Amino acid sequence: MTYINTLGQQAKVAGRQIAKLSTAAKNDLLNQVAKALVAESAYIITENAKDMANAKENGISEIMQDRLLLTEDRIAGIAEGVRQVADLQDPIGQVVRGYTNLDGLKIVQKRVPMGVIAMIFESRPNVSIDAFSLAFKTNNAIILRGGRDAINSNKALVTVARKALETAGIPADAVQLVEDTSHEVAEELMAATEYVDLLIPRGGARLIQTVKEKAKVPVIETGVGNCHIYVDKYANLDMATQIVINAKTQRPSVCNAAESLVVHADIAEDFLPQLEKAISKVHAVEFRADERALKVMD
Repeated sequence: MTYINTLGQQAKVAGRQIAKLSTAAKNDLLNQVAKALVAESAYIITENAKDMANAKENGISEIMQDRLLLTEDRIAGIAEGVRQVADLQDPIGQVVRGYTNLDGLKIVQKRVPMGVIAMIFESRPNVSIDAFSLAFKTNNAIILRGGRDAINSNKALVTVARKALETAGIPADAVQLVEDTSHEVAEELMAATEYVDLLIPRGGARLIQTVKEKAKVPVIETGVGNCHIYVDKYANLDMATQIVINAKTQRPSVCNAAESLVVHADIAEDFLPQLEKAISKVHAVEFRADERALKVMD
């Protein structure tokens, strides 16, 4: 049996068991995971330091290093995200619609677990816990395949989650990490039709396109993202300047960092030079502008 088949078989077994969990049991476990993440911060940071050292040695950009970095505050933020998932309304069992036909037969559409979800994502270690918590909340087992740059961080985070599951008497295989980060094993996961009920790629356009082309299991295609800010002619230009600077430079590595700026023509001559001057004092930002914008910028 191959490595992926072993993970898949274990996920199937775990999935059948967690499908029976009550809302209260799921929420309690998620809160225990959140507590464990904070308690194990030192261990997680130690493992993350290995990935950070490798990233620096391999010449990975500072922005990508920031995406990879885990600190006590960031781990606390991950834990808070888990608690927020626990607080969400449980969708499982909800009746979407239904009716009784002329023969008295009741036909109902109800939300149920998918079974086993696989997620392939890039080097942002918090995704491993985000994905697990959402999958578990909906009674699904999950197989995670992260990027090789974050392998030690992902191992540590998944280890903490699995220990919390075991302590609660819940199958630890409700969450598993693909520790072989080769492309061949990733493609095997994409083709594991006997075990994977749904595959979700999360990352850049190249990753998503690769999954679309090679996956044999059902796939949910996610967007690659392009965050816009629009500055209208009636905007307070000082406020707009601060908003753009914050959205672009506070943490350029995050998914919701601004990438595109659209400015009303009536205020472009005043706003763009002001923004260009102000933002340069905070962070080096490269502007790629159209001809009309270039004419009013330095």
